Amino acid sequence: MEAVPIKFGTDGWRGRIADNYTFSSVRRCADGFAKYLAEAEGKGRPVVVGYDQRFASELFAAAASEVLAGHGFQVLLTQEATPTPAISHAVMEHGAVGAVNITASHNPPADNGFKVRNRYGAAIGPQNLKRIENFIPDTAEHVAKVRLNEGLNSGSITYIDPGPAYVAKIETLVDLDRIRNAGLNVLIDAMWGNGAGWFPRLLDGASTQVSEIHHERNPVFPEMSRPEPIPPNVDVGLSTTVESGADVLVITDGDADRVGIGDERGSFIDQLRVYGLLAYYLLEVRGERGPIVKTLSTTYLLLKLAEMYDVPIYETGVGFKYVAPKMLEVDALIGGEESGGFAFRGHVPERDGILAGLYILDMMVQLERKPSELIQLLFDRVGPSYYKRIDTPLEASERAEKQALAESADPDQIGGLKVTSVNRTDGHKFELEDGGWLLVRFSGTEPVVRVYCETTEEQRVDPILADGLELIGLQ
Repeated sequence: MEAVPIKFGTDGWRGRIADNYTFSSVRRCADGFAKYLAEAEGKGRPVVVGYDQRFASELFAAAASEVLAGHGFQVLLTQEATPTPAISHAVMEHGAVGAVNITASHNPPADNGFKVRNRYGAAIGPQNLKRIENFIPDTAEHVAKVRLNEGLNSGSITYIDPGPAYVAKIETLVDLDRIRNAGLNVLIDAMWGNGAGWFPRLLDGASTQVSEIHHERNPVFPEMSRPEPIPPNVDVGLSTTVESGADVLVITDGDADRVGIGDERGSFIDQLRVYGLLAYYLLEVRGERGPIVKTLSTTYLLLKLAEMYDVPIYETGVGFKYVAPKMLEVDALIGGEESGGFAFRGHVPERDGILAGLYILDMMVQLERKPSELIQLLFDRVGPSYYKRIDTPLEASERAEKQALAESADPDQIGGLKVTSVNRTDGHKFELEDGGWLLVRFSGTEPVVRVYCETTEEQRVDPILADGLELIGLQ
């Protein structure tokens, strides 16, 4: 039988369950990762394995654990579905050399994934991802493995609960009592994912009331097309916010490493604005200082904040495989991306949707403002931001043609604004005279082209996007 090719994208590999994502392919991935770790770190060291709420994720995690144990690693397997940031924290807690996380994050329900992390619990850089990929065998026929029960009996596989240590870490990063006693009405949309139960666990016990929706396990993700914290997937949560009279909606994606925010009026606060709020919170409210790391697809508000507070800013390609290494290199205060993934100094260099949500709640409490008022405060300081993204599915046969059109594009104007420069570091980013931008980028994990923009005037958004679509023949 011809081998199904496995190509690692931003965080690892994702595929369609029972199509190319099978127990055989997961074992092949685990074999490649084990060989990489053996070469880079040596055998016999701990490796964490975790998983999400998707169909059969716990069984795929067991299969990966069996292979890692077969290569002589001490496997620490989470005893239940666990948020990605808690898995990353467990890597540091146990002195592990890496982690496997069985999750497709925000992808549609038919997908699952194989994420890999390094000894810091962080995303692995592109060069090493390629090394892992090169170690993956064509078949699982000769892959070494130790059966789960045998591993549990021998101690080569051990169940762990990363929760208590993760909670203890969170308590050092934010004053939970201040939020607990603030009398807030907080609605959590867990998007049927790993964030379920965590905000009540952290905040129950005083005057703040926390309620949840979409907090059971349901791998078909009713009321949304995918557990990605953007409209229309969040529309039920936004309407429930108004119906319940909540002060804020906090949304975590399928594996709880990303966050979305809805205000008290049921309006979605896009993730670029959320990044601006988080940076302002750390710099102004908490008085901290340090570098900011941003991907090229996120907000120019950070450039203004960096200038205002005299801190350095670094721009990377899209994905935490670029953000995490840069954060470690420069000891960044915060790192983040357009998709709603944010990491913070003093914590693991990994996106944490739970901590990001807590920081927004703490900002509300300390400044005594609701989310819509926080946005106005931010805009009063650094000016407005208007953002929108259009995702268009692409057939494999179309991709080369559309990429060629994007590569050759050299417009003088976009959306009526002069193009001041073009950045092709990761995708095709056209900088505009108002400080805004248009980005055309072909996804590394999905058959999708994304066209997105940020600008200073709301009425310019649609014309900019229309011109972006036209550049690649989609308008």
